[in-house]
Amino acid sequence: MKKGIFIAFEGIDGSGKSTQIQLLNEKMKEKGIRCYQTCEPSGGPLGSLTRQILTGRIKTDNRVIAAMFAADRLDHLLNDVDGIAAKVENGISVITDRYYFSSYAYHSVDVPMDWVIKTNEESAKVLRPDLNIFIDIDADTAMERITKNRFHTELFEKKSRLEKVRENYLKAFDLLGGEENILIVDGTKTPEEIGNEIWKHVEPILER
Repeated sequence: MKKGIFIAFEGIDGSGKSTQIQLLNEKMKEKGIRCYQTCEPSGGPLGSLTRQILTGRIKTDNRVIAAMFAADRLDHLLNDVDGIAAKVENGISVITDRYYFSSYAYHSVDVPMDWVIKTNEESAKVLRPDLNIFIDIDADTAMERITKNRFHTELFEKKSRLEKVRENYLKAFDLLGGEENILIVDGTKTPEEIGNEIWKHVEPILER
């Protein structure tokens, strides 16, 4: 059986990931490809606890937050109910809204990036994305979109922080570019233009 492919969407908050994930999911299904759409934090018990931290209902140390994301990520991969590693192995293509590059970018604002990368090593060993898609926008554009479309902001949604997060994404891509397949897309283009650019890079992976 041919394995599915695994695609991770990355970007600072407000980058337009959700729109592009939906467009790609629809495109793949039109082509008859079995596809599963997911996100991080996951919908599992560890993901639920992590979301409560993000909304401020639970207060904890930044190192604990980074470790929680890493633990939820492994559960997302390996749990017996809907683990995505088994789905890919069984021929289902998986698209996720965020994966370990999000941890590298967001958590290394507060803790050393090399520690965050080390903490997520097992996830990289279990399942590395066939393509990491980074939709790049600046922090001003991100905040404009967030305040327009959200009733409340989460822990990481502050302009100064988003600026650092974007810098950390680029730093992580430089560090790991030799072992990761990374596509950086200009997030200020129209959704259709972005979607077309993404498809040009995804289609050859599907045909391998």
